[in-house]
Amino acid sequence: MTVKERFAGIIGWFAEHMPEADTELHYRTPFELLVAVMLSAQCTDKRVNLVTPALFERFPDARRMALAEPDEVFEYVKSVSYPNAKAEHLVAMARRLEEAYGGRVPDTVEELVTLQGVGRKTANVIVSIVYGKPAMAVDTHVFRVAERIGLTTRSRNPLETERKLVAHIPAELLGRAHHWLILHGRYVCTARTPKCADCGVAAWCRQRQRELKKEA
Repeated sequence: MTVKERFAGIIGWFAEHMPEADTELHYRTPFELLVAVMLSAQCTDKRVNLVTPALFERFPDARRMALAEPDEVFEYVKSVSYPNAKAEHLVAMARRLEEAYGGRVPDTVEELVTLQGVGRKTANVIVSIVYGKPAMAVDTHVFRVAERIGLTTRSRNPLETERKLVAHIPAELLGRAHHWLILHGRYVCTARTPKCADCGVAAWCRQRQRELKKEA
């Protein structure tokens, strides 16, 4: 099976069976999504969704958060992973938003990554979801799933994975493809015990085909 055939089969299956795919983080504004994505690093969306209602009530926009101190934000996010660092990043991010962008969340990756605590993955999520731009955010799920099912081969880092996926997935599908791979990794192609019997893309999965050959 060629790489082109594998991409076509996998993307085709997702497009047919998961035509609508979106983030599981709860948000109402671009600022809230940016905060939620920053909090979700090495933390579950479920946990983030538990803490953000109170956080957003207290700090609904960049201006309000920019006036806070990290210790105050910490009290709202202390149950997520790395709360001290994230509280500091959130306040610094909000202050930069106010000073440089008038509180508006930028619409380019280049601008977003100048915000403290915002890496390329987070920036790609924002430009894709908020501004509808073609972008592929690569988190641990995307990185693992893409390599396991054969969309990438010996990819050394998230940026390399991103470039390979962008090169083979139509631009208009990149935003959805990001969520397809995340959700697939979260609920089907799990890290330790993938549910291959329930996998809709098993016919194109490189790892599954290798296992079937060994069993034959």
